[in-house]
Amino acid sequence: RGIFILGHNYEVSNMKKVALLCLIFALECIFASTSFAQSIEDLEKDVFDTESAFAKTMVDRDLQAFQSFIAEDAVFWSGSEPLRGKENIVAVWKDYYEDEDAPFAWKPETVMVVASGNLAFSTGPVWNSKNGIYAYYNSVWRKAKSGRWQIVTDKGQKYCAP
Repeated sequence: RGIFILGHNYEVSNMKKVALLCLIFALECIFASTSFAQSIEDLEKDVFDTESAFAKTMVDRDLQAFQSFIAEDAVFWSGSEPLRGKENIVAVWKDYYEDEDAPFAWKPETVMVVASGNLAFSTGPVWNSKNGIYAYYNSVWRKAKSGRWQIVTDKGQKYCAP
């Protein structure tokens, strides 16, 4: 009938047990939400760094690293039909990784994270092999249970110079 805390057994009534457990639960919730929460700025930096590492896979010609950033249920819009699922995306994108020189490169310019901290949007220019901007990409990232950001959607838009 007692509560065992830090090596001691305390005799308390059922009402006091409930009150004590509620207090402990409330303190744990407060501690978890304040101590481990990242600011939006920190989260946006994480996504910016993740997007930059994702882009580096093209420069490094590393298809295996590329696919490690893609969520299993991702959708990429490349051409007229969307590519659904990691397996399909990698099957099409592997052609971009086969030549010695990268056919294009991209870099994040803007990153925004939603208040919940689990979804993000990134966008930036895409350069062709001659260093000319020919598109802008738009990507949505989701924070996995592991804490790692994974890309869930990607869509490029042709760039029209002003």
